[in-house]
Amino acid sequence: MVEAVRLADREGVDGLSMRRLAGELGAGAMSLYYYVANKEELLDAMIDIVFGEIELPPADTGWQSAMRRRAVSARQVLARHPWAIGLMESRTSPGPANLRHREAVTACLRRAGFSVVMATHANWLLDSYVYGFALQEANLPFDTADQLAGMTEDVFLPQLSPDEFPYLNESAATLAAAGYDPAQEFFFGLDLVLAALEPLRGSA
Repeated sequence: MVEAVRLADREGVDGLSMRRLAGELGAGAMSLYYYVANKEELLDAMIDIVFGEIELPPADTGWQSAMRRRAVSARQVLARHPWAIGLMESRTSPGPANLRHREAVTACLRRAGFSVVMATHANWLLDSYVYGFALQEANLPFDTADQLAGMTEDVFLPQLSPDEFPYLNESAATLAAAGYDPAQEFFFGLDLVLAALEPLRGSA
């Protein structure tokens, strides 16, 4: 299964097939069916590996700190496995790591005082934020703040007439001068979400 994850990391999940995986392993395609019945079962196992890489919310700290660490870890894991972003919530036969992860997240929120319904709301909101950010980040045309600054100067600004787009010009110039790093947006948004959830503890 680890080799299947590596193949998907290199070529995306669309490039994954039982035949292709067998070739990577130097085995016959039919031999793989001894371990998994079909590609869907293979994907279940691969997603379980991804869930296993995400840090569980620690039980020895406050709920916000615990869920923040879990969210940061999830973002890092999904950056390594961008093919998995759209599959994390699609599996109908979750593996043991998947279930342990969900149990730990639910336990963290329930022990913090969230009702069953509010814990569910919080879980959905946090996952939607993490997955959405990871998806957006995976598709950005730059990887670093320096690359963004270069693209802003060489690509974006020449397309923006100062007369027609004064605010976009102002923003681009200000952010470039400040050394703006879009990677920090994750933490800004995450902390807002966590702060917004805090008053909901104890409510029905």
